[in-house]
Amino acid sequence: MADVLAYAEGCFTGSPGDQVGVELEFLVHDVCDPALTVPIARTTGALGGLTLPGESVITFEPGGQIELSAPPGPLPSAVAALQEDVDRVRSALAAAGLTLGRSGLDGHRRPLRQLHTPRYDAMAACLGQPYGALMMCSTASIQVNLDFGADPFTRWRRAHLFGPALVAAFANSPGPVPWFGSWLSGRQAVWLALDPSRTAPVGAGERVAGGRPPVSGDGAGAPDPPGRGHPPADWADYLQTAKLMLVKEIDGSCRQTADGHRFRDFRQVAGRPPTLDDLAYHATTLFPPVRPRGFMEIRYLDALGPVAWPVAVAVTYTLIVDDAAATAAAGDALAVAGQWAEAARCGLAAPAFRQAAVAAFRAAADALPRWGAPPNLIDQVTDYAVRFVEPGRSPAADLLLETR
Repeated sequence: MADVLAYAEGCFTGSPGDQVGVELEFLVHDVCDPALTVPIARTTGALGGLTLPGESVITFEPGGQIELSAPPGPLPSAVAALQEDVDRVRSALAAAGLTLGRSGLDGHRRPLRQLHTPRYDAMAACLGQPYGALMMCSTASIQVNLDFGADPFTRWRRAHLFGPALVAAFANSPGPVPWFGSWLSGRQAVWLALDPSRTAPVGAGERVAGGRPPVSGDGAGAPDPPGRGHPPADWADYLQTAKLMLVKEIDGSCRQTADGHRFRDFRQVAGRPPTLDDLAYHATTLFPPVRPRGFMEIRYLDALGPVAWPVAVAVTYTLIVDDAAATAAAGDALAVAGQWAEAARCGLAAPAFRQAAVAAFRAAADALPRWGAPPNLIDQVTDYAVRFVEPGRSPAADLLLETR
């Protein structure tokens, strides 16, 4: 039988360095008609036998979103290599009349699932309508994967501490979304409306009611400073209490279990005790804002399009990895810690989030030279701060102006 705590402890070991790996998702649009569905076959045909010098792996999300997953490396070389790969993909798609989206939420098309596998079928059944379909088919994100370094728990807590400020600073997915109200990160709003047993922050408990995202003042938006618990124990509890999505049978088939049972009920559901493989697969069906996998997946950043994404990677990296940057920005970040919903709703228009983001960007800009960042990357971070952070404007504001 799987030892859940031992497995959880192992998720916080294995990456003692300072490398970063990045996974970029992009919506794909027809240049002439952004509302046109782009079949995955059209995208793959446009890419043909494309060779990527940075060795990124190309995959697809259920709605046809393209994902580039880059190998880990030091910050400067990892960003430079992935940018070259993005440029190659962008050029190949342009030649076929396609373009990479600039938003984290599709504002042109209704969700349409193109990939049908046992995993995606189970996910659709478990997550339900309309938010499950929106998440699977209509969202795009930047995922930053970081080594845990010599002090895994410190980096884990920093990833949560700075999360709401970073969500606000990079909010880039304004509706339309199927509920009343305006959110600058509609992608985050979609996630907040899903099953909280698999999407709430680890250690926060199930504080999001189903049906719609919480409003300001609900439990999910209340301050929740990180560091209250022991991260492996928190993760073990999360694994145990999260709902089962599917069970792999002995013959290799998959059985959907969208009936409310938790992983702790595995024996009751499957008729046998869970193995380590069962537990490891269950972990891949959980989507908290930060997920431990022997390294740390930071999953809360909206897609920014093919040009601005290095800013999000560089700022996130330095705040979590650089001790001086984390110390300099921690005080202002603590004032908005745990306020994920408010960050997604208001972005930098809320003064406390603007103040936290200004401190974060200043600390990151000071730290980047210490990590070998080239002048062009530092300039990108500075320009982004001048354009968006200091005036208190999330990038979603530009997208809203374009639709008026």
